[in-house]
Amino acid sequence: MVVIRRIDAEATALQRQGELALWPPLLGQEASQIGSGRALRDDDFVFPSYRDNGVAYCRGVEPTDLVRAWRGNASSGWDPYRHNIATQQIIIGSQSLHATGYAMGIQHDGADSVAVALFGDGATSEGDVNEAMVFAASFQVPVVFICQNNHWAISEPVRIQSHIQIADRASGFGIPSMRVDGNDVLAVLAVTRIALDRARKGGGPTFIEAVTYRMGPHTTADDPTRYRDANELEDWAAKDPIARLKALLRTKAS
Repeated sequence: MVVIRRIDAEATALQRQGELALWPPLLGQEASQIGSGRALRDDDFVFPSYRDNGVAYCRGVEPTDLVRAWRGNASSGWDPYRHNIATQQIIIGSQSLHATGYAMGIQHDGADSVAVALFGDGATSEGDVNEAMVFAASFQVPVVFICQNNHWAISEPVRIQSHIQIADRASGFGIPSMRVDGNDVLAVLAVTRIALDRARKGGGPTFIEAVTYRMGPHTTADDPTRYRDANELEDWAAKDPIARLKALLRTKAS
């Protein structure tokens, strides 16, 4: 988590210096990404959103490759088949369709690997995510949907996007769901392992809502002070995932 936060800070600085066209910071979401990323097997395949650099780092993507796509290089960042993670998806939620289709292929091949789709709370309002869950449930394919509920879809708060917990939406598709403290890296690791194990054993899809917070801007082109209350940011800063893990490790060491 410390490494990916440093990469995030360096990439933000590079964008400010004109070296990158844009950068989507993940500050505050490190536990959701590292916890889920470390639960994966090498042969699982991940379909990330544009902000999931922590998961890509867990898959062995080099820091230089993480920023390459945002510099406009033709390679788009990294080789998906080398790391078993697709390059970052800009179209909101469409990677959930890709993951479900890939999972149908896994099922057809009789393999026990799993496809994983990562997206934010705003993506759950997109048709692609809902269509993906329809197919995933209908064919009981080995896919795990991980929603990082960071409370903001650009400037739209989650309280307006959904009047129920996002995890509860999955039951309407017949998909079991789990809601987890997304700032607790060990909790995220545990629930992701449960979902992956279920998929490997033929149990079909699972939906995970990792409740976290986007402490930075939506992208480096955004100014969150225009729509976000400073007190809310202060409250979530007290739940910083790195500080929490540091405190836990100190407690265990004493």
